[in-house]
Amino acid sequence: MEFSKLFITILLIIICINQLSVSAQSDNLFREYIGAEFKNVKLSDVPIRSDVEFHFILSFAIDYTSSSSPTNGKFNIYWDTDNLNPNHISEIKAKHANVKIGLSLGGDTVGNGQYVYFQPSSVDSWVSNAVSSLTDIIKEYNLDGIDIDYEHFHADDGTFAECIGKLISTLKKNEVISFASIAPFDDDQVQSHYQALWNSYGNVIDYVNFQFYAYDEGTTVNQFLNYFEEQRSNYNGGKILASFISDGSGGLSPQNGFFSACNRLRKQGKLGGIFVWCADDSKALGFRYEKQSQALLASGGHY
Repeated sequence: MEFSKLFITILLIIICINQLSVSAQSDNLFREYIGAEFKNVKLSDVPIRSDVEFHFILSFAIDYTSSSSPTNGKFNIYWDTDNLNPNHISEIKAKHANVKIGLSLGGDTVGNGQYVYFQPSSVDSWVSNAVSSLTDIIKEYNLDGIDIDYEHFHADDGTFAECIGKLISTLKKNEVISFASIAPFDDDQVQSHYQALWNSYGNVIDYVNFQFYAYDEGTTVNQFLNYFEEQRSNYNGGKILASFISDGSGGLSPQNGFFSACNRLRKQGKLGGIFVWCADDSKALGFRYEKQSQALLASGGHY
């Protein structure tokens, strides 16, 4: 009897230690968008540390036809399939157990300069079409999650919230995806749509990939930290990721204090991870900042 009690006590201690370990590593998430710019970047080109959680985000799946007409939720692939196909995904997952792969919906343009608009015919028809078409793509490519990156809208806040919220909820309920993220930025129309979604369906959204690089080029560390606090308030309770753009065209750059800001956020327990736009541009830099980002995340905030 005493042995049984001792065994149970030891087992409980082990469980607690494991839970603490998972908690301590819950913010070591690194994410990278890939494939939108067709620069022949492969998943295997990107350095991947084994001690971080690593997400690739294929960019983009768009509910438009190849002739750039909207389809009311019937999604098609617009990323570089020559270098990012199901075989490539199987290979990278077999090599790296810590890698998951999602796809991003929408984006800025269809690829010819025409804006991608969110414009459903109705909530029910759009959700039905989106669930069906995305389930097919996700299963074919063996993907793990979706990211929402619509940036232009021909629908009101409530319609966007219901369509996207029901899409995520259904895909999760059907066990098609294990995570979902949103990718807003500081624009009044964009924020009103995403905050409506967050207020109604924040419980099914796992990460907020806030586009901090959409702020002005030359953003300072203090400005960045203020922006981060503002978005923590806008998406209260969300896992907010810090972000930079590879070409340095906006926001706080890695050269000007991005990693210093991330360290401060990490030590305060506020950093949900780091994401980069995008691998297509980072290849020319030898992925130097991807390496630094993962080193910081793996170090526990003492990089």
